[in-house]
Amino acid sequence: MDVREVPGVGEKTADRLAELDDPEAALEAGDVAAIARAPGISDGRAARIARAAIRHRHGDDGDFLATDRARELYRDALDLLQDRAVTDYAARRLETLYPSASESRIAEAREFTERAMARDPEPEVLEALAGVEPLEQPGDVRVRDRCLATSDAETYSAARDAIPELSVELVDDARAIAELARGYSTVVVLDEQFAGVEVEGDVRVEPRALDDPASIVPERTLAFFARNRGPLRAAAAVARAADLDAPLDPDGLDDALAQLNEDGTVAGDERLRKLTDAVDDLDAAVSMAESVANDRLREAIEDQDVTVEGADLLSLVERGAGVDSLLERELADEYAAAVDAARDHLVDALGLDDYADLARRAFGDEPTFPVEHDERAVSRLREELTAARDRRATARKRDLAADLADLREPANELVDDALELDVELAVARFARDFDCTMPTFVEDGDGFAIEGGRSPLLDVPFDAVEPVDYGVAGVALLSGVNSGGKTSTLDLVGLVVILGQMGLPVPAESAELERFEALHYQAKSQGTLDAGAFEATLREFGDLVTGGDRRLVLVDELESITEPGASAVIIAGILEALAEGDSTAVFVSHLAAEIRAECAIDVTVDGIEAVGLADGELVVERSPRKDHLARSTPELIVEKLAQNGENGGERAFYDDLLAKFESEE
Repeated sequence: MDVREVPGVGEKTADRLAELDDPEAALEAGDVAAIARAPGISDGRAARIARAAIRHRHGDDGDFLATDRARELYRDALDLLQDRAVTDYAARRLETLYPSASESRIAEAREFTERAMARDPEPEVLEALAGVEPLEQPGDVRVRDRCLATSDAETYSAARDAIPELSVELVDDARAIAELARGYSTVVVLDEQFAGVEVEGDVRVEPRALDDPASIVPERTLAFFARNRGPLRAAAAVARAADLDAPLDPDGLDDALAQLNEDGTVAGDERLRKLTDAVDDLDAAVSMAESVANDRLREAIEDQDVTVEGADLLSLVERGAGVDSLLERELADEYAAAVDAARDHLVDALGLDDYADLARRAFGDEPTFPVEHDERAVSRLREELTAARDRRATARKRDLAADLADLREPANELVDDALELDVELAVARFARDFDCTMPTFVEDGDGFAIEGGRSPLLDVPFDAVEPVDYGVAGVALLSGVNSGGKTSTLDLVGLVVILGQMGLPVPAESAELERFEALHYQAKSQGTLDAGAFEATLREFGDLVTGGDRRLVLVDELESITEPGASAVIIAGILEALAEGDSTAVFVSHLAAEIRAECAIDVTVDGIEAVGLADGELVVERSPRKDHLARSTPELIVEKLAQNGENGGERAFYDDLLAKFESEE
């Protein structure tokens, strides 16, 4: 599939998608996770692109939902599904499910649904899914202790693109490389012409370094795993809890991640920890060692009586000697002991026996008071420790990155599998929560037939919803008492058809559906329309009845758009036109008798019957009775009064009123 063929994908988006390893395959599969890895593509945008790609692949024009009310019902159905997703990704991914007129798309979605309904949404799996999210690609990794060097301008440009984490320097000769080696712990030279060059420092000539960036910048791999430790561990937990056929060993991934700190440094290396602490604590350790020496020497001076004869004092003064000479003459042993204490403290503080000799050089043998360290020796110690730390860190990073590099693609797959599992579990939970079943599509069928349907959209607990049986082939009028459930029945029919043509299960014991080309649901109008709005509404029906597609038309009390007499004539005309085509239609109306009288065809009238009043509340049989004009609420009230009249005159009055209702039928 050509990326630019997908509706809604412009040049900028196409360029971003082109950076994926296989954008065509991602679009072909409607793979939201893969599409979202393109730079600048959010999960929401990826879902819209995936949906457009699916429609393009199935030749679907996306016009199934033909009215605002139909789109509202779809949104309600989608909300019910998304409420059962644990991850934000799954909620977005569910948006790629939509009602379609394409037979191939419905079949594809049904295959996914049947697989999903076999899943068991166990609490342990759902809990683990809470920590899973799409993996991030760190773009802020910078490495300061290494650089790349080249004398070629093209290689310079290629290096900056391939390894943006490192500085790239242009060099002319070995002298320039030597200067870089003094500022960086490692210099990687990309030009073979410098092979064999001898300069002080860690200089490597690696002409093929750009072919394997991870070996030069292991931090790239480590940063990816450090940044995504939480989602990766959660995905591993999901794989274990759900017993998924994982692309890698979840326990092995956990073990590898345990070697990595949150900041991308290597964990669990005692030698590296000691070197790092030694570098970080060197100044403090030297200062404390000085204090140890001076405290000891001061105590020795205070505890010892030093007598200097006049001739000796005169001789020291004549030679310009100071306290250092006096210390050397009178307190040599005490000074040596104080310096040894300083050296021992510094060696112990560093905790690195192999650097003991270098550490001892930080304090010289020449007596001074106060005792002071040798800055050159401390600087040398710092350089040696820093170089050892960096070499150790780089070597450990390389080793760990090499182990993790092979896990990167499987780790992506592991997370993708966990996220897709959440999508499937959302469907499974929806099916279980609302006692759903897969509908049957009857190719030679006509209309719909629903048994035991219960709408999850009603504002009552689902367990309290009364089941409804209803089916229509052709066109029908649906009559019934106020608040008897006519609109709810229309909503149920619309919801079942939408879910069925999304390839999803429906909230019913069983359902047989014709595969409709479009759903037109005209909601109840809020009051009489003005002339302009009335004309626009008629134009909509004019376009509707002239089409040849197999449509499902649901209309709720169209008579409210104008006067009752005119409404009956208009609705009768619309029903006659729809009956001539392939449409299935249900019109809810309080004017069923009047409309039937105006119709030139034998139109079916079904009724939601109120069977009586109990404590002032209607008792309703929710399933419409076929070929039955339902009694109105006023008729029921009159019937009740006729039965309960206190005297003959009263009863006769109510009986006469009741007879008028019966004559209308």
